[in-house]
Amino acid sequence: MIPDDPPPFAPFERVRSLRLYDSPWVGLRRDVVRRAGGPERDHHVVEIGDAVAVVPVCDDGGIVLVGQYRYPHGRTHWEVPAGRLHAGECAEAGAARELREETGWTARSFEPLPGFYPINGISAHWAHLFVARGCVPAGEPQHDELEQIVVRAFTRPEVEALLDAGRCADGFTALALLYHLRREPAR
Repeated sequence: MIPDDPPPFAPFERVRSLRLYDSPWVGLRRDVVRRAGGPERDHHVVEIGDAVAVVPVCDDGGIVLVGQYRYPHGRTHWEVPAGRLHAGECAEAGAARELREETGWTARSFEPLPGFYPINGISAHWAHLFVARGCVPAGEPQHDELEQIVVRAFTRPEVEALLDAGRCADGFTALALLYHLRREPAR
């Protein structure tokens, strides 16, 4: 039995909004908000387009991960393929595109997993999660000019060991893998 969500609160009133920064990747605005009968307060909102992350699963149960360098913290770690959705792109098509671009692999089918808000307190940014089944190599990856990526297939026990050791430091990756592994019985 799934517990009910908490009862909803009344939304804040947005008194005014000021755009502080805008780029093709991210926007920042300062909203002045007020709870019913309360004082005005600043609330900064980060605007980021929705994203997709995909757990690529092979017919033998292996899981394909990408080792990717991330500039903001200067580290390389294992991740599931992920990225932003293009304008007007449906989430499943974005998952197929990211899988092909980052790994060079394709999938027989895609199944949705629960999504999530990666930075819930400061953004409405939403991440769609999928399991890609029947993954096979289909050619060379198509990396962006700033992407540094290596592709590797892992066994399920290896992926579980990475998770248990805290080595999946990317939230998209950890949550997508955990949702998948809880729904997929071990062979």
